Amino acid sequence: MATQQTGSADARAERILEVFDTAFGELLAADPAAFQVKFRKMAASAFAFYRGTACLFYADATEEYERSDAPARAGNGTEGADGPGLGGPFLDERTGRVWIHGDLHAENFGTYMDANGRLTFNVNDFDEAFVGPFTWDLKRFAASVALLGYSKALSDEQITGLVRAYAGAYRERIRHLAERDAGVRDDLKDDDGAPSLTLDTASGPVLAALRSARANTRFALLESMTEIRDWERRFTPGGGTVELDEATRSEVLEAFDAYIRTLPGATRFRTDAYRVKDVVGRRGIGIGSAGLPSYNILLEGHSDALENDLVIYMKQAQTPAVARHITDPAIHGYFLHEGHRTVISQRALQAHADPWLGWTELRGAGQLVAEVSPYAVDLDWSDLDDLGAITQVVGDLGRATATMHGAADVESGHSLVPFSTERAIDAAIAKDEEGFPRMLTDFAHDYGSRARRDHQIFVDLFRNGRIPGL
Repeated sequence: MATQQTGSADARAERILEVFDTAFGELLAADPAAFQVKFRKMAASAFAFYRGTACLFYADATEEYERSDAPARAGNGTEGADGPGLGGPFLDERTGRVWIHGDLHAENFGTYMDANGRLTFNVNDFDEAFVGPFTWDLKRFAASVALLGYSKALSDEQITGLVRAYAGAYRERIRHLAERDAGVRDDLKDDDGAPSLTLDTASGPVLAALRSARANTRFALLESMTEIRDWERRFTPGGGTVELDEATRSEVLEAFDAYIRTLPGATRFRTDAYRVKDVVGRRGIGIGSAGLPSYNILLEGHSDALENDLVIYMKQAQTPAVARHITDPAIHGYFLHEGHRTVISQRALQAHADPWLGWTELRGAGQLVAEVSPYAVDLDWSDLDDLGAITQVVGDLGRATATMHGAADVESGHSLVPFSTERAIDAAIAKDEEGFPRMLTDFAHDYGSRARRDHQIFVDLFRNGRIPGL
């Protein structure tokens, strides 16, 4: 048995290396040091490994489908839509073609200041967003709950309860949204029955995150990143910033000018607001952006007052992991480049998105541009140990997920999803109400166990120098 297990682990190690080469190969070759940092962070825990390996998550689904004797897949251009892994009985031509987050896990939620000036708690980080089956988001989240629960020494039964709480909250919110959209319930107007999570409606840890964000100020953010030199604000040298040569600076400024033209007309600011005061390169950004060039740009902002300056970032967008498993050319052909895809996806999925959100190109690569906001606070799971509090949070996240899926449909103005997503999803779940939470709990336990084993294999590969290019 030991020999068989070793052989299986060796085969899995080779599979992980193969997927990593496809997903990270070019970026790793360009910046090995950035991937040393990324992989050290991923080595810290099974959950951190899971966060950084959406590519492996989707590759597993495709591989399992290809090995199966599944019937013909749904006509939505997805790999494995009707098979095991990430498919399932809740997918059809509509529910398999929903705008999805693409990397939905428990730490991709937090606060943001929307275009109306309201602090909101919802999904964040849309780098992996695409169009695909709605269940892929739910399964990726469910497995992350299993990993978090295991790290907090929760029993399998308790983890099952958490996933069911998430599934139940998602189901309830989708039903409310569908009934409101269909006009079945006259008492559901605006956000009644499906309120956003704000300072007025949130409670528990989500409310704490919102209050923490509210205590932040743009002035404090500026103080941490900039200084006053010769009566003007400039970026402070060091601390992860990189001085640019004149050629690179000129290219970034040219890309910035093109970005301004992508901002929605309704959120355009006075001309002076876009005056550039300083530009620097950046290092040390998150796990998912290793090796991707990025820049900070300091702008005049809403007035001449120095405390109203603001910082935006420009970073190279990447091909989302899920896109490799969506074959519909209409979806791939909809986007100009990855920066355009990221922005259009975020605007579709996030109601009243950042008014500074836009896209551009730099050296032939699509770029995402948005504000470095002081009001972005991620949900902190480290102090969440009470089962009741965790259950409340995953319920909130289930409702937030449903709100996100319901926002991105025909009403968002994008022809890729020309129907009511909430009504399509509601109808699909209604066909098997008991099977819906069971599907998510089974997947959470199965893939959570696999991710913990994969994490150990990855650590052994990394520490023994077996990852090519490092």
